[in-house]
Amino acid sequence: MRWGLRPRGPGEAALAAAWNLWVPPRLPCRPRWRGTTGSLLVRSVTGASNQPQNSSNGSYRDTVLLPQTSFPMKLLGRQQPDTELEIQQKCGFSELYSWQRERKVKAEFCLHDGPPYANGDPHVGHALNKILKDIANRYHMMRGSKIHFVPGWDCHGLPIEIKVLSELGGKAQNLSAMEIREKARSFAKAAIEKQKLSFIRWGIMADWNNCYYTFDGRYEAKQLRIFYQMYDKGLIYRSYKPVFWSPSSRTALAEAELEYNPEHISRSVYVKFPLLKPSPKLASLLDGSSPVSFLVWTTQPWTIPANQAVCYMPESKYAVVKCSSSGDLYILGADKVTSVASTLGTTFEVISTFSGVDLENGSCAHPLISERESPLLPANHVTMTKGTGLVHTAPAHGMEDYSVAAQHNLSTDCLVNEDGVFTDAAGPELQNKAVLKEGTDAVIMMLQAAKNLLKEEKLVHSYPYDWRTKKPVVIRASKQWFVNITDIKTTAKELLKKKKK
Repeated sequence: MRWGLRPRGPGEAALAAAWNLWVPPRLPCRPRWRGTTGSLLVRSVTGASNQPQNSSNGSYRDTVLLPQTSFPMKLLGRQQPDTELEIQQKCGFSELYSWQRERKVKAEFCLHDGPPYANGDPHVGHALNKILKDIANRYHMMRGSKIHFVPGWDCHGLPIEIKVLSELGGKAQNLSAMEIREKARSFAKAAIEKQKLSFIRWGIMADWNNCYYTFDGRYEAKQLRIFYQMYDKGLIYRSYKPVFWSPSSRTALAEAELEYNPEHISRSVYVKFPLLKPSPKLASLLDGSSPVSFLVWTTQPWTIPANQAVCYMPESKYAVVKCSSSGDLYILGADKVTSVASTLGTTFEVISTFSGVDLENGSCAHPLISERESPLLPANHVTMTKGTGLVHTAPAHGMEDYSVAAQHNLSTDCLVNEDGVFTDAAGPELQNKAVLKEGTDAVIMMLQAAKNLLKEEKLVHSYPYDWRTKKPVVIRASKQWFVNITDIKTTAKELLKKKKK
């Protein structure tokens, strides 16, 4: 095992030992050709004669030439870990980092270690992460650079807290916040020691004497100073926006903290939004003899109580159809007439078609709150790929919905609390019900009672889950702190360009 550089300093003896340990010995024989037949005479590793072997007796073992080695063919029991430690000691793995730091070279390669969570035993994910980094570091070292690699651990956050709470079980309810934090700190320390010993055992070249830990007071003080500088420059702000929210963790989640479950089952519904105020164009197409409703499809029935509008595509074609089974008139995307009728188990007769822009200034009634008016609004996020070409809009429970609300000054009140439960503002029929469970049941029953539910069906689709708890998330509006990266993006790009040069 060579490092690609001539060893100097305290690691020289260790590296020489490593090389001698791995150099294969020369073969103890030299094959030569004899006679005109080209037969090969060999000397076996056990000192057999030079005479050709007779294949009839099946003795081919002595003709196989292998290098002699002191390594056993198999390591049993404690032999394997003992041999690993012996190799590490002879090769000077623990001295390699300090040795290469003492070399007099100008080039330096710094790899910042994205720290693992201190929330459990080391596993194959840790091995992949650390070994890949070690490969990069050793490559640059062999290219003549001095390596700067300080490993660390993330000792804060929900991964550790959730692990501690799961171990405490019901006892956690009787502990104060400070007591839980202290137990989390002790748990993190124990996990760090286990992981650190494994990383060293794997031969990872790093500055193991100066690791960093996010719960260290000095580290936290630096974080607070930097945070204040960001705040002082106006980069930190608080805003009320819809975010991914985990009821199981009671916290907001970033996109990177989501896992998508392709086998999630939602209860999708086709809902009627009765026409309340037709636009001038739409009024000219209707004779008023039959009730008219907009058909809307959603996979999240629990968001319907928070509905504030119905959105359409301005450039698309829409149709007024007559249902053969009920005689009611419905409005939906012209491209969706056949597929929606098939799903509902009926047929539609197209009465007339019109452009989406002709819906402007119209409105419909809320399917659960008849006295509430839901305006018809244009939106770019509406598509004809799924559903009916009309989208139910709840600004507190969707990013695109929130954008529409901001443009048209719609209410963004949220009816769901941090536990994923309906608040009292949702009404007595929904209050204290979990939105993804009994809350959905209650909303569907309310739609049935209002005679605005056309169909309910189960839908298997990809849905975001909390990567920590492995449970589904929701989107809910809440006050959160954000970093305004727009103001620093230009400067960051310029610095990166300078670094490349």
